[in-house]
Order: sequence, then C-alpha cells, then structure tokens
Amino acid sequence: MRIGQLAHLAETTPRALRYYESRGLLTSRRDALGHRTYDPVAVLQLLQIRVLREVGFGLEETKPFLDCLQAGHTEGDACSASLDAYRSKLAELDSLTARLDAVRQEIEDRLRRAEEHPAPSEPEGNVPACMLTGTGLPLSPSSPDRSAQATPPPRLPVPHKEKR
Repeated sequence: MRIGQLAHLAETTPRALRYYESRGLLTSRRDALGHRTYDPVAVLQLLQIRVLREVGFGLEETKPFLDCLQAGHTEGDACSASLDAYRSKLAELDSLTARLDAVRQEIEDRLRRAEEHPAPSEPEGNVPACMLTGTGLPLSPSSPDRSAQATPPPRLPVPHKEKR
C-alpha cells in the first residue's frame, strides 16, 4: 500500500510515516515510479506505536515490539525482546515512583514540623525571622526601631577591568 493509504488507515500523516521510517521504525520499498509502498504489517506497527506511546514508552522503546511484528508475530509483545522492554519500563516506573514517594514524604515531614512549631510572630515592621539565619529584615528604611534591625550583609568588591 502507498503512503497516503497507510496514513489514512493508521489515522496519522504521511509526514509521521516518513519520520518513523527515518528513525528505523518502519520500512518501505519503492515501486516502479519511486513511490513508497508498505507491507500490511505496517498498520499493526503503527497501532503498536500509538498504544505504547499512550502508556509512556518513548519512540525508541517501541522498536522491539515493531521488530516482533515485522518478524511475523501477530502481537508485538510475543518476543523475548518485547518482554525485556516491558521489564525495563516497569523498573524505570518503580524507580520514579520511589523517588516521588521520597519527595512526598519530605514535603509531608516539613509540613508537619511547620504545623507543630509555627514561627513566632515578629514585632510590627519586621519580616518574620528566617529559619535558616534567624534574622528579620525591616519592611522599610523608616522603621521606628533601627537598632532592632538586622545588620546588612557586607558589600562585596566589584572587580574592575584594567584600562589599557
């Protein structure tokens, strides 16, 4: 079948088909007029790409499934390389889940500590004390009690370019 027919059947575009072909995911032949032609298995391969992409597989990760279909299997996950790809994706998802769980726990712990030990209120005119430095900054230079204000940080020297 020609590229337009395949694109229509797979509900995609000829441009997408050319892209998949450039990535080595689809194969075509050229007819006498130089037009691309595809085997009927290409429809299954494109459907396989769509399904796998919808569940989180990267485009390159679909290759073992497509190769399996190209080898004559009726299902893309009938080959050992496809099963290995599933296992690899599950391991990746388990790792991501563990990382998300750790981040969630850290945020939950911080929230609990903040709720158990709320920051003391500051006198009027000051920003609440920073938990890291223990200092508060004035809201404006016209604050009445300048002695209670934090010492400003030291000024850092600005490097100058030498004149020639």
